[in-house]
Amino acid sequence: MELKLRDDVRQFVEQPHYAILATIGSDGMPQQTVLWYKLQGDEIMMNTAAGRVKDRNLRRDPRASVCVTADGMAVTFTGTVTLNDEQDRALADIHRLAVRYDGPEAAERMTRDQFSREHRVTVRLKIEKVVPQGF
Repeated sequence: MELKLRDDVRQFVEQPHYAILATIGSDGMPQQTVLWYKLQGDEIMMNTAAGRVKDRNLRRDPRASVCVTADGMAVTFTGTVTLNDEQDRALADIHRLAVRYDGPEAAERMTRDQFSREHRVTVRLKIEKVVPQGF
């Protein structure tokens, strides 16, 4: 079942703003990272290189939040993540995000020169709560 977002919130989140992903560090403190994202149904899809702090945090504790903010508006999503290490899928996902943010030519270059040389991980936040602000 797809999450029902208000039309104005969905329209805002579907624009290529940046997301701030908050994970829980090993010391219990929050750790935040700015990421590319894409709303897909009732999930927020993101991608990272394996071994980064957010990847390690999410493997230990899958609870997270994502805040998308721009122009005095913000939407915060909270939920639980799943991680997908399958490289064909993870590379396709980071390529899709690169096209969304930087266009097809830059995405091809980044995929060839950087992403294909890394072990990529797709992060999917299953949205459990939505808090819009400023709408």
